[in-house]
Amino acid sequence: MKPIKSILGALAVSLATVSLTATSALAIDLDSRYQPYQQTQGVSGSLKSIGSDTLNNLMTLWSEGFRAKYPSVKIEVEGKGSSTAPPALIAGTSQMGPMSRPMKGAEKDSFEQKYGYKPTEVRVAVDTLAVFVHKDNPLTCLSLTQVDGIFSKSRLSGSPAIKTWGDLGLTGEWASKPVSLFGRNSASGTYGYFKEVTMVNGDYSDNVKEQPGSSAVVQGVAADKFAIGYSGIGYKTADVKAVAIAGRDGQCHEATQDNAYTGTYPITRFLYIYVNKNPSAALDPLRGEFFRFLLSKDGQADTAKDGYFPMPYVFAQQELSKLGLK
Repeated sequence: MKPIKSILGALAVSLATVSLTATSALAIDLDSRYQPYQQTQGVSGSLKSIGSDTLNNLMTLWSEGFRAKYPSVKIEVEGKGSSTAPPALIAGTSQMGPMSRPMKGAEKDSFEQKYGYKPTEVRVAVDTLAVFVHKDNPLTCLSLTQVDGIFSKSRLSGSPAIKTWGDLGLTGEWASKPVSLFGRNSASGTYGYFKEVTMVNGDYSDNVKEQPGSSAVVQGVAADKFAIGYSGIGYKTADVKAVAIAGRDGQCHEATQDNAYTGTYPITRFLYIYVNKNPSAALDPLRGEFFRFLLSKDGQADTAKDGYFPMPYVFAQQELSKLGLK
């Protein structure tokens, strides 16, 4: 997987922005070049979205905003994990496949075997995959090596096993307390991406309490003072805090918009929607207008509202061109 740093780091992101406030209480800027969505005629029908839990709330927000423009349109959103998106697209039981990781080669090949062309990948938002601790936890920063030592039993980074909060330098009541681990299940793209970036593709510890959804991870950490877990930044609540992460540069970086765009926060990723688009044919009006909406000022404001980061404007235009919508 190509590191997002190599993709975003070369981009000079415009400073001509308007400030928005996310539900997670973080200020998020939206490029002022984004224009409001312009409603059109002849848009009707039904859409089914099957895929990422990370994108579940955001897909719902986009769907509600889109249906406010087109009340006759019906959109159903199901989010049980990124691995459910490719089979649904191949079977034709969904028209949109949200994923929090890029589709694997084997998944693309299976799609191409049926349709004769590959699925179209659309980048729709930017996420910092956060490591959350309880709001009362004094920990402020972790290195990727330490994260590996906490969550992995393989510890391919060379980290020693980290079992207690004292192993991370905490003192007092924290020193002897075991680190309680929360994570996602294997159907999740977040599970795979976190494993790749922080654990060098090692195996998860047997002590990780696997959850079916991102919100369940955050709720688990919020309810357990001595817990730690990982989830998309959009699921942050007031009861948890995102710990800064130190990458190869050795510097601690917060999970902020600027650090996501520059790639200095080391667990940054795009979020995607995959679609079945025949390269020789135009996208149908319903899906076409849905993508115009979500990559407009309206849709990207919803992205910020949900606590994720808007697509850099230049990239959003690239995605629209890819879909034949420019």
